[in-house]
Amino acid sequence: MEESKELVDRYWDKLTSQALWERIIDASIEIIIILLVSWLAVRLGKKFINKVFLMRMRSPLNHSERRQRTIARLLQSVISYVVYFSAIIGILSSLEIKVAGLLAGAGIVGLAIGFGAQSLVKDVITGFFIIFEDQFGVGDYIKINAAEGTVVEIGLRTTKINGATGEQFIIPNGAIGEVVNYSINNSKIFIDLQMTTDADFEKAETVIHKYLETLPKLHEELIAAPVFLGVQNVKGTEVTIRIAAETLPQQQYGIARIIRRDVTKLFEENNIPMAYPKMMFYGKDEGRSE
Repeated sequence: MEESKELVDRYWDKLTSQALWERIIDASIEIIIILLVSWLAVRLGKKFINKVFLMRMRSPLNHSERRQRTIARLLQSVISYVVYFSAIIGILSSLEIKVAGLLAGAGIVGLAIGFGAQSLVKDVITGFFIIFEDQFGVGDYIKINAAEGTVVEIGLRTTKINGATGEQFIIPNGAIGEVVNYSINNSKIFIDLQMTTDADFEKAETVIHKYLETLPKLHEELIAAPVFLGVQNVKGTEVTIRIAAETLPQQQYGIARIIRRDVTKLFEENNIPMAYPKMMFYGKDEGRSE
């Protein structure tokens, strides 16, 4: 009973000692300062990186914007990892925990884990070469296996892609094989329209040529004026004509919609009949079409 009382008294004295509370207060202040400094360092570091790369992209030198955005995102991630890791070391030191012993133990454990972390090493190495070789960058529209969409983040371990319908693909870099990048070269598209066989083809060709020549001034997405390729196919009473257009990367679909809309309107204004599906109705006495 007396031993228990002495044990309680001893710990009570420690808990109520002035030295303990002074150490707790000092450690708390140090931890708060470390967290604030770390937060400010990360915030200012990211702003500085954004400013530097923004100046590089505005410079007269030929810097790839997509490559600059990718490297900027990567450097921001590296700054966050380094600063917060340093903050954890500082907090442990403030709590009078021997950091050197922990790091030595972590090194031994890390060596053991490293033998089983081959996939992680593969992800990091592949991520490095993706960025170094500029295979694709943030903002590019790419296709990797079943994943297709816009690249929103490239890290040393994973790549994140936003799909067209809102889904996000997170792909380990080591699993990336064949990549189709739609954002590097100009895009080309063929626009097919159907006319009837009794239409005035010379008139239609003249109308289309005049219209296509006006497009580059109206749409800066076009590299040059679209080309009328003529008749591509004849099937029954339908004749398929084709227009080819070259645009900036990923701008071909919008231009195709505009051309289809405008050519259809021009044909109506110039009384050039376009082919459309017909439905046959049969009565008791005769058949008629509409």
